[in-house]
Amino acid sequence: MAFAHVLVTEAELDAMAGELVDATGWVEGNKQTWANQAGGFLCALMKYDLITNVATITANGIQIFAEYIARYCAISGIAYNMATVGATFSSLIEPEDMIQLHVYRMGEIEDLLKNSDVQDYLK
Repeated sequence: MAFAHVLVTEAELDAMAGELVDATGWVEGNKQTWANQAGGFLCALMKYDLITNVATITANGIQIFAEYIARYCAISGIAYNMATVGATFSSLIEPEDMIQLHVYRMGEIEDLLKNSDVQDYLK
């Protein structure tokens, strides 16, 4: 199974997760599921089917949606197996900080996308 998503690439997911993400959970099937979940959430937030209508989205919109999906997947991958994270990182503070950074930025994106003027601009 190869990762395939119209709004984000696997490389973008990998970049957001970082090099120390636990490989047991960071597999194509999980990445695909998480990306689909985040994409579905964005569709509901925008009240617009971004996946089906990807050709109508501006280049800026694609970048924003890709960032959101990649950050969601990174959080899911980092949190997938926290028992092994302590062995990979020097402490649990590092992955928790990474997750908090992603959560903050995702919140900023969500606030931006709730603005109807921004929604109209991106699609």
